[in-house]
Amino acid sequence: MLIRNGLLIASAALMLATLFMVFLWVPTEVNLGVSQRIFYFHVPLGWLGMISIVVVAVGSIVHLITGSEWWDNLAYSAAELGVVFASLILVTGVIWARGDLGWWWTWDAKLTTTLVLWFIYVGYLMVRAYSPKGSQGTRVASVVALFGAIDAPIIYMATVWWSSAHPELNIGPVASDRDAIGSTKIYMTLLVSVLTFTVFYAYLLMERFALRRSESALDRLHQAFSIQ
Repeated sequence: MLIRNGLLIASAALMLATLFMVFLWVPTEVNLGVSQRIFYFHVPLGWLGMISIVVVAVGSIVHLITGSEWWDNLAYSAAELGVVFASLILVTGVIWARGDLGWWWTWDAKLTTTLVLWFIYVGYLMVRAYSPKGSQGTRVASVVALFGAIDAPIIYMATVWWSSAHPELNIGPVASDRDAIGSTKIYMTLLVSVLTFTVFYAYLLMERFALRRSESALDRLHQAFSIQ
């Protein structure tokens, strides 16, 4: 509880700092104008959408190896958060594209692979919801999660491997030079925004995980009474 409260307070403070930096402190980007400010939300959402599917895959694999319900609950919780973040990636992406490029959607490599990730999240949750209870449904869902984990680095590298309407990579091990995203203030705002959303994600994951464990306990109790 102490850790969760600490994460909640930290994410609230960081979010206030991020909003101040995004709307009052950072300069307006010269080429894209005010529409570029959605960038500080779109990039962190993309980061968390990819990280979340990796958490789902790792949790699923460890659960299959050890049979630990703890890891299965973690995977399920991360999947539910992941589908929310993946949806927000697509929404913020098309809004930005409409304001900057004039179109809502194109079959760009990065957009398409992100849409694939969204379907993988939905597929995972549908398998968990409609498969028979027990190890069979978990195994099938784990395979779906592994495809998502493979898709995550493809999304990240899409602008490197294929021509894309997206800007060049500006964060991570293969990112382009800092000047590609403008001034130092722009870069600092992006990093603070990524940190803010990551802390907020950690808080949400802990809360959903705690709730999922309670749901699992209730399911076991219900099954025990059904048998009797």
